[in-house]
Amino acid sequence: MDATQWDQRYADRPLVWSAGPNQFLVGEVAGLPPGRALDLACGEGRNALWLAEQGWQVTGTDFSPVAIDKARQRAEQRGIDVAFRVADATDTAPDGPYDLVIVFYLQLPADQRRAAHRNAAAALAPGGTLVIVGHDRDNLARGVGGPSSPELLLSVDGVLADLEGTGLQVERAEQVTRDVEQEDGTEATAIDCIVRAVDGQEDT
Repeated sequence: MDATQWDQRYADRPLVWSAGPNQFLVGEVAGLPPGRALDLACGEGRNALWLAEQGWQVTGTDFSPVAIDKARQRAEQRGIDVAFRVADATDTAPDGPYDLVIVFYLQLPADQRRAAHRNAAAALAPGGTLVIVGHDRDNLARGVGGPSSPELLLSVDGVLADLEGTGLQVERAEQVTRDVEQEDGTEATAIDCIVRAVDGQEDT
């Protein structure tokens, strides 16, 4: 989907995604001292807003102007200070470096995905943390939700290949599952890919 299609999707519903933070984000940043954070492809801003509430100085970017407008409105309504900007994750990340960069459920073809992941890595400050989460390729056969096209789905090996040569030290790289409530009220399981890596350079 291009930005125009996402604009329409965001315009058609009050919230495309849930209001609260992603469950994996909460666990992955636990224990990190708040600093500067970048949320690439932030959508309506749920993760960026939560990070700001935890004391982070947050920038959130998305290529959908409608999503960014909604994120700004939500921030204003809740009295939260987040710098939301319209920007494509495959372009250079703005105003780095950052102590934390997150890329959650950015489902792109391989070349674009690699560009986004490498931009995210390049935006890290020395000692910074990168967290990538997305629908895993195995979700097609064994899970629910997410894109139906295999080329848009992640795999641990694929994400690690994207980050090869960046100098990041991988701390976690695995499939994870989460419970999903379906429209009929029943519970199902989704399969995601999560990679957490840190910039091992010391800040001099």
